[in-house]
Parts: sequence; C-alpha cells; structure tokens
Amino acid sequence: MPAYIIVDIEVTDPVRYATYKEMAGPTLAAYGGRYIVRGGAVEVLEGDWKPSRFVVAEFPSVEQAKAWLESPEYHDARALRHETARSKMIVVQGV
Repeated sequence: MPAYIIVDIEVTDPVRYATYKEMAGPTLAAYGGRYIVRGGAVEVLEGDWKPSRFVVAEFPSVEQAKAWLESPEYHDARALRHETARSKMIVVQGV
C-alpha cells in the first residue's frame, strides 16, 4: 500500500536550503520515493493553517518511507534541513 510523507516547511536559510533540495532528491528516488508536491503555491481553503512550503513524497510503503528518512544516504541532507528550516512531518498510508 502506498505511503505519503507530508512536510510543512518554514525555510530559515534559503541559500543553504537550496543545497538541501539538490541533496535530497536522489536519496528519495533510491528508496522508491517520488515527489508529488514540491514547494508549489499554497492556498489555505479552511482553518488557520499557514504553511509556507509544502512537500508530499510518495513511497511504496510506510516501511520504505521510514527507511528513507533514517537512511545513511539521507543523513547529511536531513541534518542540513534541520539547520536551514523548521519542519513538521508526518507519514500516512494511502489507499
């Protein structure tokens, strides 16, 4: 069953975050992931949610998504994301 990692990101260092984006993509693909949404315009339709950058990545399973997040290949990129942005991240099973 597919799974989706959903991330609400507030970028605090855009210059260094650009490097993160270059690093993250290949690691995601190595774990069977692909971007569904990566930073497009966000419009709030209900509630008081105010995301500034939004990312959705699809994986073959929750296990594969978690494996990517904890992988050695993503380790350095993840550390850079933590230095250059504030993130809220969830994983959810698809249908």
